[in-house]
Amino acid sequence: MNHIEDLTRYVANFVDELSKSGLTDVVISPGSRSTPLAMTFAEHPDIKEWIVLDERSAAFFGLGLAKQTKRPVALVCSSGTAVANYFPAIVEAHQSRVSLIALTADRPHELRDVGAPQAIDQLKIFGDYVKSFHEMALPESSDNLLKYARIRAARAINQALSGNPGPIHLNFPFREPLVPDLSLENIWGEPLKEPYTIWHDGKKKLSEEFVKIFAEKLTSTKKGVIVCGPQVEGDLAEAVTLLADAWGVPILADPLSQVRTGSHSTANIMEGYDAFLRGGKIRSSLKPDYILRFGAMPVSKAYLYFVKENQDVQQYVVEPHAGYREPVGNPTEFIFADPILFCSDLLESGSHLESEESEWLALWRKINEIAKSHLINVTDDRLTEGEAVKQLVELIPDDSSLYVGNSMAIRDVDSFLMTGPKKITLLANRGANGIDGMVSSGVGAAASGQPVTLLLGDLSFYHDMNGLLAAKQYNINITILVVNNNGGGIFSFLPQSSNEKHFEALFGTPLNIEFQKAIEMYGGSYHHPKSTGELKEALQLSYEEKGLSVVEVKTDRTENLHWHRDIWRGIEEEILKTVIQ
Repeated sequence: MNHIEDLTRYVANFVDELSKSGLTDVVISPGSRSTPLAMTFAEHPDIKEWIVLDERSAAFFGLGLAKQTKRPVALVCSSGTAVANYFPAIVEAHQSRVSLIALTADRPHELRDVGAPQAIDQLKIFGDYVKSFHEMALPESSDNLLKYARIRAARAINQALSGNPGPIHLNFPFREPLVPDLSLENIWGEPLKEPYTIWHDGKKKLSEEFVKIFAEKLTSTKKGVIVCGPQVEGDLAEAVTLLADAWGVPILADPLSQVRTGSHSTANIMEGYDAFLRGGKIRSSLKPDYILRFGAMPVSKAYLYFVKENQDVQQYVVEPHAGYREPVGNPTEFIFADPILFCSDLLESGSHLESEESEWLALWRKINEIAKSHLINVTDDRLTEGEAVKQLVELIPDDSSLYVGNSMAIRDVDSFLMTGPKKITLLANRGANGIDGMVSSGVGAAASGQPVTLLLGDLSFYHDMNGLLAAKQYNINITILVVNNNGGGIFSFLPQSSNEKHFEALFGTPLNIEFQKAIEMYGGSYHHPKSTGELKEALQLSYEEKGLSVVEVKTDRTENLHWHRDIWRGIEEEILKTVIQ
């Protein structure tokens, strides 16, 4: 066979096996060296290709799509610095456990380290941030090499999904000519039939003896706390709230836990904990006998203080697969088991159930109600950042997703997202907590076809404005709420704010630009409400519009700081006056 046929059949068998293994979406950034992969993916009937020009944006687009669909997404790019632009999203995928398959084209071996253009060392370029790296063989169409290509494709999907999900990197050296012959007969070849290409990874379940002893140990105490940190399993809410109701213990539910909203019981969920745990005296009065945590560490810094001050309290962290997510360094027992099965097994263990509300649970509920009353019932005509988020969580459609930016956005959602019957999936890039790639991530999530609202600040929006291009290209429906406080509002809450000389230049970083023209350049509709009533109308209209719709709320950083602190002070004062003497 000639070079073109070797190239075509090799790449086509690889792509087809990805499809057979469950891949449905690929994000392609155009380039010359990646021509074989790009054209073959575009030709495959069962894979949807998304063309995103900028590799950095493309990788975050794929990340958002993978988060939303809970399926692996492939990335395709050319050689050289195109590959390096994937790095931020690969880091986030690793940290937040998202399945990405990075397929990078490369110069053949004879053109490496000789000064050839667009040639850098791409081998293991992502280091330990990928679960697996493999340098693919040069294309051949022998039976052995076609089988090898398929095995590598199937293995990449399985490795990305098995255990804790994460990114995989395959590097493809291609010699010229690069254009495949897509007219060849039987181009997709024959799928694998050997059983060793099938992976079985069941849910972990602990022994009845361990569950019984563990349940008796915890229920023998009266002051337990269940914590639900960021995680994506929607069914956990029902299981963990049933357990909390049976044991009579409070649940501290992070907004990204998927536990705050839905049709499950919410009686024991303390959604105001970030506000009331800011007071040291309140924290000390709520010292638990144990902490049982599901998911990652919560966003709340107040909770972080709570944990740090209770290093003698036994902590248990339940994870579906082996891993280590305990940044405080407290004594911790890790329980590697399916969280939903584990909750069910604890309920079925016959452990003691609370027949009536305990003083411990009553205390948490009373404090939480005070916090909620201050957070919900703030009466202010000003359109503050908190008010914007309160309006958003009230108006966001049922059975939709809220993709939340970092810094102030996620913290305001933590404060103002109350329990309720709406089914809202909350997504965020909390693996590395960066502000980069947020627009692309939100647009990628919306590319799934599910309703998505993206909430972020002006710096995050500016940092990734080119992510709007994909929304324009594919007419993706997405509502973006930009809270513009002209800079990094989160820094106003940090010690750096006391340094007046350098604060604005180094931390406040005001942009002083108008976003409207950029939004309209990308074909989006723009709304600029100036009151709470206008914001409500703008959001309602945005959800009725097709394509890209951006609502910008302009606020003042200093005013926002005082607004938040006044609420927190009021909560603490009332709790200390009426509950904790």
